[in-house]
Amino acid sequence: MSTYANKFFPNLQELPIIVPIIACLLMGMAMGLLNGIVVAKLNVPAFIGTLGVQLIIYGGISIYYNMEPNRSQPLGGFLKTYSKLGTGSFFGIPYILIIAVVLMIACHIVLNYHRFGKTLFAVGGNQEAARVSGINVQRIIMIVYIIAGAFYGLTGALEAARTGGATNNYGQGYELDAIAACVVGGCSVAGGVGAVPGVAIGVTVFTVIQYGMTFVGINPYWQNVVKGAIIVIAVAIDVRKYAKKR
Repeated sequence: MSTYANKFFPNLQELPIIVPIIACLLMGMAMGLLNGIVVAKLNVPAFIGTLGVQLIIYGGISIYYNMEPNRSQPLGGFLKTYSKLGTGSFFGIPYILIIAVVLMIACHIVLNYHRFGKTLFAVGGNQEAARVSGINVQRIIMIVYIIAGAFYGLTGALEAARTGGATNNYGQGYELDAIAACVVGGCSVAGGVGAVPGVAIGVTVFTVIQYGMTFVGINPYWQNVVKGAIIVIAVAIDVRKYAKKR
C-alpha cells in the first residue's frame, strides 16, 4: 500500500501482497464481463465493443482519479515487498518472466489438450457452425472475456510493481502493441487461428524492434509510425491468406 493510495482509502491499513493482486484480478474480471455482455449479448462487433468499453472505463477512472484528495497525483511509494514482485528475481530469472512462462504453458495446455480449448477455436473460426453443433457461443465468449480480464488485472498489478507507480492513463496504447504482437505471432484477425508459442515469438520480436528503435535514438513519434505500419502489413498479409483459403 502506498501513501497516495491511502488518500483514496484513508482508513485502509497495510495488507498482504495477495490482497491487492486478488482485487486487481476481480476488477479485471468485472471489466471482462462487461466486455462479454457488450459483445455476446448486445452483438456489438468485438473491436468496436471493447474499444467503447475501454473509453468508458478510462473516462470513469479519470473522473475518479481527479477527485479530491488525490487530484491526479500518481500513485507511488509502494511497499518494497510489493515492488519486489515486479523487480525481483529467482536465481537471476525475473519473477515476472517466471509468471509469464507458467501462464503461457497453462494456456498452451488448455488450448491444445482440453475440450474448452477446442471449443474456443471452433467459436473463433465459425460461430454459426459452432452454434449448430450445440456449443453455447454466448457463454464461451463471455468466459473468454472474463479470463482475459483476469489477465489484464494481473498484468496491471505486475506492471505497477515493476515501475513503482501508476496513473489513470497507465498502459494506454498497450492494446496496439498487443494486437501487433499477436498478428505477427500468427493469430488471425478472422478468428480461429493462433498458438501460444507463436504469440510468445511475436511479443519477443515486437519488443526487440521497439527497444532497438529506442536504443538507436529513433523519435518516439516515428516509432508509432513503424508500429502502425507493422500492424497494417501484418493484418493485410493475414487477410490475404484468409481470402485465399476461402
